[in-house]
Amino acid sequence: MRAVVFESFGGPEVLETVEVGTPVPGPAQVRIKVRAATVNPVDAAARAGAFGGEAGERVGLGWDVAGTVDAVGAEAPWSVGDEVVGLAYGVLKPLGTHAEFAVLDASAIAAAPRSVDAVRAATLPLNALAAAQALGLLRLSAGQSLLVTGAAGAVGGFAVQLARRAGLVVGALAGAGDEELVRALGADRFVLRDGPLDGGYDGVLDAAVLGAAALAAVRDGGAYAGVIPGASPASERGVRVETQEVAADGELLAELVGLADRGVLTLRVAETYGLEDAAKAHARLQEGGVRGRLVLVP
Repeated sequence: MRAVVFESFGGPEVLETVEVGTPVPGPAQVRIKVRAATVNPVDAAARAGAFGGEAGERVGLGWDVAGTVDAVGAEAPWSVGDEVVGLAYGVLKPLGTHAEFAVLDASAIAAAPRSVDAVRAATLPLNALAAAQALGLLRLSAGQSLLVTGAAGAVGGFAVQLARRAGLVVGALAGAGDEELVRALGADRFVLRDGPLDGGYDGVLDAAVLGAAALAAVRDGGAYAGVIPGASPASERGVRVETQEVAADGELLAELVGLADRGVLTLRVAETYGLEDAAKAHARLQEGGVRGRLVLVP
């Protein structure tokens, strides 16, 4: 099968689409015939060497997947032909979801949304799970206020929508051209990214990884949730600082699929590329300003 890999760290040019053996699922795993898989910043970070690794070691990319179950381990509660979405956790793995087939733990997948195609469905797992899990860390109640940084991005956009559903009063920090977008996602207040940042929020979900600047927007004794391990600021003024490392969770993913089918969550696709054009997708991501996800279609 074809898969996107790299063997040396660097820019998009280090990516190759190569022929590799088709993976075999273990007892509690399934193999998915990939119909779509997104390109995320974590893929670019791995390619650039942010997570270490050995030069010359073949590394596969891709966390999100939407596709069809192709083979099932003896202990996996799925059937060949099931349409699913899932999260293949891991920053340095021999094969990811940027391939024609991917093997995932059975507990990391959920039935695919019925209301959208596979390309849109593939944008859900990583970013919606990250938003939902980070929001859970904040432990805010209906009526309290939340600032979401990077609100026009994939994680931030889902966070805005999930927070509004939870009854929070949502401020959305984004660029000048994104006010209409974040208000459409449900933000009560637009906060200009380059403008003054007001304080007093009960919590901040820092999808833009602003760190101390975002922490300053939290009231004394409030809560801050980061989305990248090791990148959160130190606590001050009694602010509870939490960091969410996204985790595969098929049950939560199934709930998020339901929200997508009910129109609560908006699945945004920026552009699609073939596997052989993965380097072009990475170059586009590197340019910035992407609204929605870039999706690879084998």
